[in-house]
Amino acid sequence: MSARGALLAGACLVLQAASVARGAGSDATEIMRKTFYVSKVVGSVQTVTMVLKNESGGTRVRKTTGFTKLQSNGKDSNQVVRFLSPPDVKNTSNLMLEHSDGDDDIWIYLPALKKVRRIVASNKKDSFVGSDFSYGDVIGQRVDDWTHTLVTEGTVEGAKTYVVESRPKTDDVKASTGYSKVRYTIRQDNFVTVKGEYWDVGGRELKEIVYSEFKEVDPANRKWLAMKIEARNRQTGHSTSISYDSFRLDAGIKDEVFTTHYLEKEQ
Repeated sequence: MSARGALLAGACLVLQAASVARGAGSDATEIMRKTFYVSKVVGSVQTVTMVLKNESGGTRVRKTTGFTKLQSNGKDSNQVVRFLSPPDVKNTSNLMLEHSDGDDDIWIYLPALKKVRRIVASNKKDSFVGSDFSYGDVIGQRVDDWTHTLVTEGTVEGAKTYVVESRPKTDDVKASTGYSKVRYTIRQDNFVTVKGEYWDVGGRELKEIVYSEFKEVDPANRKWLAMKIEARNRQTGHSTSISYDSFRLDAGIKDEVFTTHYLEKEQ
């Protein structure tokens, strides 16, 4: 699951490579803003298969269904993820509400306890239901919380790319995300992220997230999503892959879906 995970970001505009000066912070920030918006769709319904694999090759398979809806400000999204299987996680659900002007709201419903628990903003570095994605990866990082530098340009599978390095502006951002540095590889033609490399708070390589099988899910508004996302922990050898089984745009999802009351409705 992202940058704002791989389950998540909005409006796609083309930036001319000739206009970007290497290392210019303002230009790198603009690249990150466009990347943030490239997959922000008005609303969606999807089903996903998640495969967790340990270092010895053992696997666990999970199925989820999810909903997203763009808030009225056009930049923050609401998300719900509900686990369908296996039985030990069935009906475990997450509600994530972005707030560009404050702390994001994150709740988890635990069916064994039949309780909704709020996850505090400082715990966004925690694993998303045992996967190699953090809650921060899934809900996404605020562009303005980081200092961005364009370090190089390159090519991935024939597409020209930017490589942007992002560092947290404050110790609080560093502590809450669990990252001291992130390096993003971003396509120049549509601003999708093809790879993110992450360093932990101690400066050690932590993991990488690779995005593939891109689909223009809303051609009229030039919105793109990766249909497959894989996170690999370089310290433990554990990995998590996410594949979309289905995806459809839906602007009519009711607001009541994005409430803690909805989480408690086991299905």
